[in-house]
Amino acid sequence: MTTCTPRAAWVNLLRRLHFYIGLFVGPFIFFAALTGTLYVATPQLESHLYKHALSSDVTGEAQPLAEQVAVAEKATGDELRLQAVRPGLIAGETTRVMFIDPTLGPSENRAIFVDPVTLAIRGDLTVYGTSGILPLRQKIDYLHTSLMLGDFGRLYSELAASWMWIAALGGIALWFYTRPKRRINNAFQNRRRIHVSLGWLLLGGMLLFSATGLTWSQWAGGNVDKLRSKMNWLTPQVNTQLHGPAAEMDPHAEHRGHHGAMMMPGMTTDLTLFDNVLQAARGAGIDAHKLEIRPAKMDGQAWTVTEIDRSWPTQVDAVAVDPHSMQVVDRTRFADFPLMAKLTRWGVDFHMGILFGVVNQLVLIAFGTALCVLIVWGYRMWWMRRPAQAAANPVQTLCQSWLVLPASGKVVTIAVSVGLGLMMPVMGVSLALFVLIDWLRWRAQSALSLAESR
Repeated sequence: MTTCTPRAAWVNLLRRLHFYIGLFVGPFIFFAALTGTLYVATPQLESHLYKHALSSDVTGEAQPLAEQVAVAEKATGDELRLQAVRPGLIAGETTRVMFIDPTLGPSENRAIFVDPVTLAIRGDLTVYGTSGILPLRQKIDYLHTSLMLGDFGRLYSELAASWMWIAALGGIALWFYTRPKRRINNAFQNRRRIHVSLGWLLLGGMLLFSATGLTWSQWAGGNVDKLRSKMNWLTPQVNTQLHGPAAEMDPHAEHRGHHGAMMMPGMTTDLTLFDNVLQAARGAGIDAHKLEIRPAKMDGQAWTVTEIDRSWPTQVDAVAVDPHSMQVVDRTRFADFPLMAKLTRWGVDFHMGILFGVVNQLVLIAFGTALCVLIVWGYRMWWMRRPAQAAANPVQTLCQSWLVLPASGKVVTIAVSVGLGLMMPVMGVSLALFVLIDWLRWRAQSALSLAESR
């Protein structure tokens, strides 16, 4: 059996793990970076494509919200349940009236765009999620999050988010252990320096995007929510109960869709309440130009008015208004959020490219492009150093490298692997597949080495 020092075993272990991540997960990280870059690069294009629905050239005094909503309801045939209203409060903006359409997918709503001045219908489009993106970016978002394969496809993005931070930190550690003591000028070392420089430059972003991406994920996201709940890091939610205890805070408040907030069957909405509730919210300090008004889900609950401006400075205050007395019964202020809730809000908004406007977009476009180059450069380095034929050396496997580790190292690696696997199940399952593939290769190479020694 080939032996090596513990230091060399750690290096071999890191190198082989880094190689497996690049080989098997690298394409998924590349596609996530590419589609994410496309997503943050297209809001201006989307605004241009749907300009007719989003804006109007007519100036004058806006009609009451009640009349705007009535026009939108008439456009749907009065057959859909009213979900929420985003009034056009800036001159030239249309009002967005959203309805729950059972023919649409999760987190999707049918939106009727109404000119606040003339009450003309300007558009009828599907909008998605709390951010209210329109069809173009919705398709890009589906590509980015699920390859347009629904919940099954979300495994790809969770796989990418689960491994990207490990690839980043592992690459830095590998460079630390194997960097040459003096500068060597050859084709491979020159490319390696570029790869390492990009890795250092993008390290913070890779850690941030892994963390924020995991909050959206299907499996790890649930564990993140449990941790946030236990640590009291959840985003505060207004209590809409007019009588009784407060409802539980929603752990998915930052990124859930709208389908959980439908009115009960048979319940009708007094449209005149929209203007009164908005006025009450304004009197309570809700002063953002981007607002969403939601009718009560059922009798005995309050209406909510929420600021939805997630640029800087962030305006996401909310109030609950009793529709009978027009009194504010509860409120949340972003300034009072726990620090971790604020960091989560900012991290998610930065991830989506909306926190600092165009500057945020440009930074993410540069990051996504550089990350794609980093991955391609890694493949290029591997191609330059690939063996002419498969090397029959068992020390080049994870299994053999792990066996050479000291006992403490073995315990640490097992404990860390199990812990991360439980927190991030997709990573845990993929790691098990890595080990299985590596074990089969190790067994085959060990058998070959034994046969040659006889």
